[in-house]
Amino acid sequence: MSKSLPKRPSKSATKQTVSANHSSEVEEPMIAKAGTRMAAILYDGMLILALLFLVGTILTVIGTLLTMNTGTDSSQAQSLPTWYQNVIMTPSFILTLVGFYGIFWRRGGQTLGMQTWRLKTVNNNGHLLTWGQSFKRILAASIMPVVFGVIGSVVDGSRAVLLTSAFLGFVFNYAFCLFNPRGLAVQDMLSNTITLKMPKTENEGLWRVIRNRKQGK
Repeated sequence: MSKSLPKRPSKSATKQTVSANHSSEVEEPMIAKAGTRMAAILYDGMLILALLFLVGTILTVIGTLLTMNTGTDSSQAQSLPTWYQNVIMTPSFILTLVGFYGIFWRRGGQTLGMQTWRLKTVNNNGHLLTWGQSFKRILAASIMPVVFGVIGSVVDGSRAVLLTSAFLGFVFNYAFCLFNPRGLAVQDMLSNTITLKMPKTENEGLWRVIRNRKQGK
């Protein structure tokens, strides 16, 4: 008697098997790690510094023309009035920072630096942030730098110590991820938002998100 050969699987069954294996290997979003977040901030920091420099230059020119006599040489150079720096320039810098993150977070949940590292910031429901949530997150991220800065100014009133202390407070926000059971940063917990590391297959670029939204209108 001849032995019956095993039947070869059909093409449809093979495709279903491959599809099942592929779906089981699909990467899921996970809470972003501290090192990846810091890398994205370094990318964004260069763009933010450029924006702040531009805003500062424009406001300095305007303030000089409106509040001071310009003089004719460097010996007649003056500093902008304290009230102008505190009332006009400082709030403008804050609004620039809020606007930078707010626009990107509301559009696609990603700044340019975050897009490079496949990070995405959403609220606890998985939705893009509102303006209020964006401001709350930025404010939450500023608490520890301010606290550390105040401590530094009390210990030593020099500007260098103040800036160093504020920077350590900034680093503390992300070092906290290493000790939090869920890997959350300080601003994640205080603002009820979260930054995720997105899978390659699901990480839509920022400009693609904006383009799709425009086409959907």
